[in-house]
Amino acid sequence: MAEGLIELKSSGGVDMGSEQSIQYFLDRFYLNRISIRMLQYQHLVVFGTVLPESPNHVGCIDPVCDVTSVVQDAYENARFLCDRYYLNSPQLELDCLNALSPGKKLSVVIVPSHLYHIMFELFKNSMRATVEHVGMDEDLPPIKVRVVRGNEDLSIKLSDRGGGVPRSIISRLFDYMYSTAPPPPRDGSQAPLAGYGYGLPLSRLYARYFHGDMFLISMEGYGTDACVYLKAVSVEAQEVLPIFSASSKQQLTRGPLIGDWTGTTHHHYGPRL
Repeated sequence: MAEGLIELKSSGGVDMGSEQSIQYFLDRFYLNRISIRMLQYQHLVVFGTVLPESPNHVGCIDPVCDVTSVVQDAYENARFLCDRYYLNSPQLELDCLNALSPGKKLSVVIVPSHLYHIMFELFKNSMRATVEHVGMDEDLPPIKVRVVRGNEDLSIKLSDRGGGVPRSIISRLFDYMYSTAPPPPRDGSQAPLAGYGYGLPLSRLYARYFHGDMFLISMEGYGTDACVYLKAVSVEAQEVLPIFSASSKQQLTRGPLIGDWTGTTHHHYGPRL
């Protein structure tokens, strides 16, 4: 799918209205796919012969997930890729706070694979930005991660010194047809570090699937903060799924909305999840 979008974009045949419709369609398509895949795996583990990843898991859900362990695992795997590409990688500074039960281990009811996917993509982006901004042969500033467990939310903030991005393209970073990296090689000779443009959009969908979210705050010339919010209370973590109706069909077929403010571009208007 990602390679198809790269070919479509390189052909120069995508106008603004079509791109917005593609974004709207893919957000809904992949959110449905996340849901179906989770239900399939949950059924196979609970009622079938597929073994869970851990004896503590209920299907693919971990009732006492060690968030710190998942974050560190995502960092180590992203670091392996970064070392392979750049022969250097930034260190991790991890700080955890259990504001609900101070002094106790930070754990929540969560799908560990979803959290891992989110953090792995964020680490990859931060590592690449840091190395390319500072230089491969220089001492790299660390990536700082703060994890906080509150009454309602599990909040994760990842901060890097990768030079940041202009505010004008922040919203584009979540578009499937946009990437700050060049397209990956098509011969399949090596796993790409970046370039498909799918990392951030899919990560945000994983966060939103159970009523969470993800935001980026960037300071051009300095670095970027990525904030991930997940529900810490299991009964509040309900599925968010698309509704198929005449309204959703209209979102796919109508052209781009015209801005009604001066000094705005059409890109800021259009269907969003």
